[in-house]
This record gives sequence, C-alpha cells and structure tokens, in this order.
Amino acid sequence: MSSGQTPAPGGRPMVLVVMGVSGSGKSTVASCLAERLGWTFVDGDSFHSPEHVAKMRAGHPLDDDDRAPWLAAIGAWIDTQLQQRATGVVVCSALRRAYRDVLVRGRAEVRIVYLEGDRTLIEGRLARRQGHFMPAGLLDTQFAILEPPAPEENAVAVGVDAPPEAIVATIVARLGLGEGAPQP
Repeated sequence: MSSGQTPAPGGRPMVLVVMGVSGSGKSTVASCLAERLGWTFVDGDSFHSPEHVAKMRAGHPLDDDDRAPWLAAIGAWIDTQLQQRATGVVVCSALRRAYRDVLVRGRAEVRIVYLEGDRTLIEGRLARRQGHFMPAGLLDTQFAILEPPAPEENAVAVGVDAPPEAIVATIVARLGLGEGAPQP
C-alpha cells in the first residue's frame, strides 16, 4: 500500500474503484494509476479473510455471504479516505451492481473504472499468472455473474488490450485528472 496524498483536481477527496474479472489487470493498472496520480493504493485482495482465500485457492467461488464482509471492509477503507479528505485507488472485482452500490453509495467522490477485456485475452493472462490464489478455473464463474456497469453508474470503461501505461493514460484523460484538469 502506498501512502501518497496528492489531492484530486479542485482539492476534493476522491477514490477510484478499479473493477473487472480476474486477470483483467486490475492490480497492475490500479497501482500504476495510483503512482501516476500520487494517490494511495490498496489492493482489495488484502481485505479477504484467510478462510475466503483458502476457499478460492481450492477452486470454489465466493458467494454473496462470503463477499459481504469483504465489501464492507473495502467500503470502510473508502469511508476513511473520504473522511480524511484523501485520494485513493482501490482494486475490487465488484462484478455485480449490488457490490458496486455498497462501495459507491451514491457518492460523487467515488468513481468506478471498469477494465473490460476479451475472454480469450484474459484466459491467456490467467494461464501465465503465477503465485495468485485465484485459479484460472474460476474465470467462468466471474464472467457468469459479471454485470457491466450501467450508464447511470457513471463508470469509465477501458479496454485491457493495451499496455498498462496506455490504459492508465486513457483513464486519467477520461476522468480529467491530468495537469490543469477541471474538477471531476
């Protein structure tokens, strides 16, 4: 977790939730994004209980009851950032609208960044990934429950078929977070 506290344009607190299926590049893109902006970064995986990590490692998907405390913990982190008038980037799969609603709660200071990608591309990434508790076999369950953000969620959707630096540049531009950018 980095601890940068560069303010968002206009000096407002802001938290970006980087979402998508496993293998979409959430952690890589979010950490690069946080570094570029000088904002705090946290990977939502760090909020999973050891029991839930073991469950996923064993090839069993989490259900809504499993996800509830995890989402609550990420939501509490977001609350703390906003209460401290800080900025941050957090990774969370947030595959369903109900999960995103727990995190956003109608707050304009929380924005969703959806990393969307072709299933074949993501399967290839997962096949090459090592050292992560989420097995490639759970990708089917992730795509099965995925509810891409609806227009009223005001999410920024970005394709993942480019290098991380290009994806970050696209996110920064679409959110107006570059130098001299207007307040989001």
